[in-house]
Amino acid sequence: MGAVVSCIKSVLRAIGRALTAIVNGIAGIIMAIVNGIANVFNIIINCLTCGRTGRRRTHRTHTRSTRVM
Repeated sequence: MGAVVSCIKSVLRAIGRALTAIVNGIAGIIMAIVNGIANVFNIIINCLTCGRTGRRRTHRTHTRSTRVM
């Protein structure tokens, strides 16, 4: 009787692992699609703004050193 219960537990565990793998695969596919769409929008925004978004402006200050003689 114990062997039957062990066999049933193994079958159910295998089914559970298979379902988990399927769900993880679907989630991975959905994440790849969402990331691809986000990248496309990022490229479009980058082209429309000439790549100026997200960059810090740097101000250069030129100072002349004056020597007192």
